[in-house]
Amino acid sequence: MARKPAADAVPVPADQRLTARVLDADHYVAERVRQRRLSMGLSQKQVADLIAVSTQQVHKYERGLNRISVGQLYGLSVVLEVPVAWFYDGFGSPRTEGETQRHRLSLEMMRNVAAIEDEKELRALNNLACLLIEQAGRNDNRKG
Repeated sequence: MARKPAADAVPVPADQRLTARVLDADHYVAERVRQRRLSMGLSQKQVADLIAVSTQQVHKYERGLNRISVGQLYGLSVVLEVPVAWFYDGFGSPRTEGETQRHRLSLEMMRNVAAIEDEKELRALNNLACLLIEQAGRNDNRKG
């Protein structure tokens, strides 16, 4: 059953609601571009050079200050090695505060890992991660 609006509620025109959702989509895609770039260990300059725009333009794309055209989004998908649809995956699903903090921490960790150049150090970090996952699995089994 549909909820009846409150008597003092000011109706928001449908075109304004749509505009808000479009802006949400722009910011979501911008965040996904930044996330993927960081996970690949690329700088904004490297991406800018690959898609033939300025570093400032990539910065504006990632902050959602400038919209990304369809053609530019396709170029980003090629450079960042993901399908165009990847940029929209999860759009519209609400995030909890914990998920947002986890997301920020994951991005920071990806950036830090990408900065490690020594292969032995990367292997050691990977082994540590595997051990932590294994330990967490054992702890979960004790609870059940």
